[in-house]
Amino acid sequence: MQQNHNVTEFILLGLTQDPLKQKIVFVIFLIFYMGTVVGNMLIFVTIKSSRTLGSPMYFFLFYLSIADSCFSTSTASRLIVDALSAKKIISYNECMTQVFGLHLFGCMEIFVLILMAVDRYVAICKPLRYPTIMSRQVCIILIVLAWIGSFIPSTAQNILALRLPFCGPNLIDHYCCDLQPSLKLACMDTYMINLLLVSNSGAVCSTGFMILIISYIVILHSLRNRSAEGRKKALSTCTSHIIVVILFFGPCIFIYTRPPTTFPMDKTVAVFYTIGTPFLNPLIYTLRNAEVKNAMRQLWHGKIISENKG
Repeated sequence: MQQNHNVTEFILLGLTQDPLKQKIVFVIFLIFYMGTVVGNMLIFVTIKSSRTLGSPMYFFLFYLSIADSCFSTSTASRLIVDALSAKKIISYNECMTQVFGLHLFGCMEIFVLILMAVDRYVAICKPLRYPTIMSRQVCIILIVLAWIGSFIPSTAQNILALRLPFCGPNLIDHYCCDLQPSLKLACMDTYMINLLLVSNSGAVCSTGFMILIISYIVILHSLRNRSAEGRKKALSTCTSHIIVVILFFGPCIFIYTRPPTTFPMDKTVAVFYTIGTPFLNPLIYTLRNAEVKNAMRQLWHGKIISENKG
């Protein structure tokens, strides 16, 4: 297969071509992106600073916040800049880097969500063995494995993308570079590559979703023997996780588990998991979590007191 590409840059069509709508897109997604960065920054500063948030659940939440921030940055930042640009040009190298970042941090989010489900399963179903099973050393090993597990499929995606010959045209009907919309521009038969994409990203999304659903069914089933107060606390935590899982995996599965076909709604659906979920995660995990809210209040209160003393 010839591996050269005559195209040195691509033009992203974005969410809309209408000048007025582009300004609306700029304002809306700038707010979303700033909310994502500030919200996730607040979460991992709170977790790092608080002595009460030392459990494995918050250890994994810290890395979920990092994955959310990087995942949103890899897509939203480009969308925001392009909304005010006359020509939405992205170089070939930038495009390939964005493909890599999108899949790296997307996979990391999937693996961290799975680790959070495992943590809840052990905490609820095996409470006496929880400190031993989910020790600090085990959690660190699991996070390292999650990074490795994210790096492998995202590198595979990039190898596929780099081997595609682009001879023109160079218009990508999307707001970011992803392998699926790019396949339409390759001057070769991409059927087999699309099958590899489905078996890679599609398998990661589908398998991750099934693992999470099964784990939460087991968890919810085990709650029947708990006290009313214990059930309420466990349900509150699990509900937050389930909301995140549905918001993230629903659009992912729709995009990455299909035959080689693209739909006009793909860009809108992609907004949910690339920008919407990273924005909502901090709200879901703080507004529905009393421990995080209390830790934030203590952190804020402590800073005010120290500033007054100073």
